[in-house]
Amino acid sequence: MPGITQPFFRLTLTLALTLGAGAAAGYELKGEPVQGGLMFGQALPGSEVTLDGEAVMVSADGQFVFGFGRDDAGTVTLQVLEPGTETESVELTIAAREYNIERVDGLPPKTVTPDPESLARIRREGAMVSSARARRDDRTDFADGFTWPATGRLSGFYGSQRVLNGEPRRPHFGVDVAAPTGTPVTAPAPGVVTLAEPDLYYSGGTVVLDHGMGLSSSFLHLSAVDVTVGQDVAQGDLIGKIGATGRATGPHLDWRMNWLDKRVDPQPLVGEMPARD
Repeated sequence: MPGITQPFFRLTLTLALTLGAGAAAGYELKGEPVQGGLMFGQALPGSEVTLDGEAVMVSADGQFVFGFGRDDAGTVTLQVLEPGTETESVELTIAAREYNIERVDGLPPKTVTPDPESLARIRREGAMVSSARARRDDRTDFADGFTWPATGRLSGFYGSQRVLNGEPRRPHFGVDVAAPTGTPVTAPAPGVVTLAEPDLYYSGGTVVLDHGMGLSSSFLHLSAVDVTVGQDVAQGDLIGKIGATGRATGPHLDWRMNWLDKRVDPQPLVGEMPARD
């Protein structure tokens, strides 16, 4: 969504919680329980973790990750059972965020509602993207942190939403980086490519990169896709180039992240945007 502006929102990824008796056993959490946020945990190998009763994947060395969606609210219960200890529980209250809502009226109806043929294509491609995000393994490619995949002006923000002709559209689930067509897009963290498509209806050139344990990044509106499905990439490797493909009003990168079916905000993971060369 180029053109939308709002103050830069960043969650400093610091040690936020050390859980009761778990401190002696060695597990900890980093991050904050907030809408769109991610939390990263470290427990002893062989630990079991649940979030509101649902199992959370734990790597062989005890790492785990979980996140919250844009509109998640209330309190969730995190339980950690380390070998030789009793189960420890902590209640996490999800902090609310304010989102930018933009209202646009008087648009031609065909620009708001796709025709039946386009809708069928959108559904097919949506299933393809969902499948690409479904990978689950205990890799921890995210463990060393993230860097910006491209440099440029921040032009769109997670959670913002447009209301077109009085009809709320889907919220924007990424952070947009506006830069000239052809600007390199690099992997913000290591991962495995699970989707590499040059022309999807909404997102145009699209790459999905799996970082392990249900955490993935998506890169939209690319003018070039420079990776293939199944390829392993390291942090900083070229994966594509910024463009204005799909439904875009100008050249930019739309970077999105998912933890399982939760759409989370990548921006808090990377800090301030570096100056362009």
